[in-house]
Amino acid sequence: MKSKTSRFAKIFRVRKAGVFARFARDKRGVSAIEFAMLLPLMVTLFLGGVEISQAVSIDRKVTLTTRTVADLASQVATITNADMTNILNASTSVMSPYGTSTLKITISCVTIDSAGRATVAWSDTRNGTARTVGSAVTLPSALAVPSTTLIFSEVSYGYTPTIGKFITGTLSLADLLYMRPRLSDTITRTAT
Repeated sequence: MKSKTSRFAKIFRVRKAGVFARFARDKRGVSAIEFAMLLPLMVTLFLGGVEISQAVSIDRKVTLTTRTVADLASQVATITNADMTNILNASTSVMSPYGTSTLKITISCVTIDSAGRATVAWSDTRNGTARTVGSAVTLPSALAVPSTTLIFSEVSYGYTPTIGKFITGTLSLADLLYMRPRLSDTITRTAT
């Protein structure tokens, strides 16, 4: 009985070794297997690259919008309601082709008194919260020049990635900029 079992085991080992040897020599499906193993990685890299490039593009648009708001407001001596509407409309146009439903723009005039205290003289916003008139503003020390005025532009954008939204959720892309008035020492805000 032992000899029959050992003979069967010997035959099975030889056949088993032959099957594995043939399988090891066969190269026909190697490319398909390699492709199947690398496909998820390649798709992930592609989609990640698309998401990152779109986020960088929107972040650049946020920076341009911040600059546009401050630049337009600093070019005049007086801003009326119609002027402010035009400034805010122009700034939302800069964000094109991206949607503006999550875009928040706040523009404020900050006055610095002779003691170096910075306070808000006026503030307007689109989709955000205007700063309270008279509230204190913390400025970088290089900009806190006594008896001057600054235009303070703040823009934020809620970016929700198309594919990565389940991983990251909504990302807040924001920028702020201070700019000195160009035509006068201060910029007056009128209601007409």
